Amino acid sequence: MNIFEYHLSEIRKITLSEKDSLQLKNVDNLKGINLEIPPEQFNYDLSCNIAMVLGKKNKINPKTLALKLKDIFLAKMNNFSEIDIAEPGFLNIKLSKFALLNNIKTILNSNEYYGSNKSSETYNIEFVSANPTGPLHVGHCRGAIYGDVLANLLKFNGNKVIKEYYINDYGNQIRSFVESIHLRIMEIKYKKEFPKKENLYPGLYIKEIANKILKENLDLDLSDFDKNYEFLKKASITESMELIKKDLKLLGISHDNFCSETDIVNNDLVNKAVKKLKEKNFAEEGFLQPPKGESNENWRKIKRLIFKSTLFGDDTDRALQKNDGSWTYFANDVAYHMDKVNRKYENLINVLGADHTGYIKRITAAVSALSENKITLNCKVCQLVKLYKNGKPFKMSKRAGDFISAQDLLNEVEKDQIRFMMLNRSNDVELDFDFDKVKEKTKDNPVFYVQYAYARVNSLLRTLNLNLLDNIDLNESNTDFNEIEKKIIRKVFEWPKIIETSSRKFDLHKIPFYLYELSTLFHFYWSKGNEDKSYKFIENNQIKRKEILSIINLVALVIQNGMGILGVSLPKKM
Repeated sequence: MNIFEYHLSEIRKITLSEKDSLQLKNVDNLKGINLEIPPEQFNYDLSCNIAMVLGKKNKINPKTLALKLKDIFLAKMNNFSEIDIAEPGFLNIKLSKFALLNNIKTILNSNEYYGSNKSSETYNIEFVSANPTGPLHVGHCRGAIYGDVLANLLKFNGNKVIKEYYINDYGNQIRSFVESIHLRIMEIKYKKEFPKKENLYPGLYIKEIANKILKENLDLDLSDFDKNYEFLKKASITESMELIKKDLKLLGISHDNFCSETDIVNNDLVNKAVKKLKEKNFAEEGFLQPPKGESNENWRKIKRLIFKSTLFGDDTDRALQKNDGSWTYFANDVAYHMDKVNRKYENLINVLGADHTGYIKRITAAVSALSENKITLNCKVCQLVKLYKNGKPFKMSKRAGDFISAQDLLNEVEKDQIRFMMLNRSNDVELDFDFDKVKEKTKDNPVFYVQYAYARVNSLLRTLNLNLLDNIDLNESNTDFNEIEKKIIRKVFEWPKIIETSSRKFDLHKIPFYLYELSTLFHFYWSKGNEDKSYKFIENNQIKRKEILSIINLVALVIQNGMGILGVSLPKKM
């Protein structure tokens, strides 16, 4: 249940029925009107901007209109008990005890669905898609977790989500990778020294893959690279993808689909995509302008096939062919996205690394062209992660060669800590990951503090021999919440709004932020009993007030739902 939507619907309905008495000529379906949680100092449950919105549209003083609306709402809505007017015309609203209890009961009955903004759309989320040339590195972890949690969030709202990994197993980079493994095979089996050659992969994992291929193919003569290239390529990518899948599994991540670039090329999808663009007059032979900063004298003007991406908001048109006439990487990517468009998803999302920002406009333009503007590709970039230990930048073993692997990170901290903290800042800013902080058992460690709140709830339930979400008899005559409880209830009411904004904008950091704030309120509530006996939860092994039970159930329910979306465990004991 979203109490904001419910009460906003009431406000709209009554306002429209009273528009003549309010002298409102322009209501425009009440667009722009919203309900929010007011700042804490106002001590109210809801805040509405209706008087400012309608006052401006109808040239009425907002405060004058607010006074009239206040009288009408209090007379006609038993869900509102008190309304205060704040400058320049906000209506700050207190819910009646009836509404408060009704909302709480509805939330507890909603259980694992509380907060869900019901939808039924289809999504394809492509994320990670690291080149299959070795294990994941720390930079991949942030995008991997972001993509996985975004999928969880969209599923929580009732959508059908396919998590996809695009395997870039085509081109010169793959050839260099396979050559590196072949040279290690030659080193291991034929005692030939591994050469110091540019573009080769030096990591220890290359030796491990070479050894595994040799072990499984003892009788094969693998000395001729060109002759054995296709076999070695397939075997090498298979082993590399197993390393990647293993790392992802340790992070709690699995994909539904793995789509191969080689298959895209071999199935002639590039030619089909180009043909489609040509038919729509979105691609034609032509000349590109020199890149910014390069003089016309140095620019080699070569006629090639060009995608008119400027028609769809890009800064410049894009080449589909290289100088030698072969397809560009972008052409292959266009074909891959045509395949996704043809699979009839309503929404496409790509989660990209920090080095792909400049690629967004061209690929979103391609999707618009291929789908006739019916499908939007939403690209989310995850910025870099900086590791710190003892207050200093932290360097690990770099077992993988020239980068810090995800496995190294997992050796230092647990999956739960990584998943929570990788989302604790907006994806579009760099993230400082402090090993010391995420291991602390203090308020300064957000993941611990949220888990600890849940463990405290369960310890209390064990003491009382009760289960979470057991029926609680709340009625108007004998229920009275104290001020701390009211603050917690307001925070719990805010949860559907957090889900709504996180889902609409893909701002996943709002979820861990919110869970930390809710947990902080709960810990304060818990600790208050040590200062003031009237706030103690238990007396003579019995719960002092049933209001306390409702609060701990509300808190636990929201933490369960939130941490479930984040894919972070909730121990009952700590």
